[in-house]
Amino acid sequence: MNDKELLEKRLSELYRRAYERGFNTFSDFLNMDEQSTAAKLALPCLSFGGYENAERIVIGFGDSIENSDFPICCIKIEPLQQKFADKLTHRDFLGSLMNLGINRSTLGDIIINENSGYVFCLDSISDYIIENLTRVKHTSVKCEKISTEKELKIKEPEEKEIIVSSLRADAVISSVYKLSRNETAELFNKEMVFINSKAVGKASVMLKDNDIISVRHKGRFIFCEELRKTKKDRIVVEVKIYR
Repeated sequence: MNDKELLEKRLSELYRRAYERGFNTFSDFLNMDEQSTAAKLALPCLSFGGYENAERIVIGFGDSIENSDFPICCIKIEPLQQKFADKLTHRDFLGSLMNLGINRSTLGDIIINENSGYVFCLDSISDYIIENLTRVKHTSVKCEKISTEKELKIKEPEEKEIIVSSLRADAVISSVYKLSRNETAELFNKEMVFINSKAVGKASVMLKDNDIISVRHKGRFIFCEELRKTKKDRIVVEVKIYR
């Protein structure tokens, strides 16, 4: 049984357990490939990653499940002395967490803000992180749970107007990331494009208002809407790009 089949079996079991026994069940954090697999199962569920539009998400099953029910917390990892700290990146924080022997599936997104890392994780692993993570790169750090609503300011995506030849996914992606036609086609051939968490292999798929597009190794953006036509009959659209 391969990884995809194991995930399908696991999610189906969580769904069955939730509705047969009457309590909420939750997956681990899922990456984009895993989310695509989950979407194809079409099981009634709610997804949440600790904040709106998180890239890595947990899937929950239950009759009256809400975001506040998800077993997710946020840990702030902050240098003890910012003045003497290294410049810390996403890779630095993730690498230090992996060095603790933590399974990647217990970790969600990592947001960098003013040289501190905000790590979304499952509640079950939070105390272990707080007790054992004392250094990132060459910098001594302290860890604490925080209330994301009060302390973490999620950077809003950048609103931008772009001109495209059509609303095809490949045309919009090429314009957003300034890629050639061949480069964009390769992304679809390698199944590196996800629309609303589903892997897309056809470059000709048409985008709809508020679609969320993720391109592996490039980033994410929201296709907002078509705004107008130019004199040369090209299309001006609005997108919101996560930087």
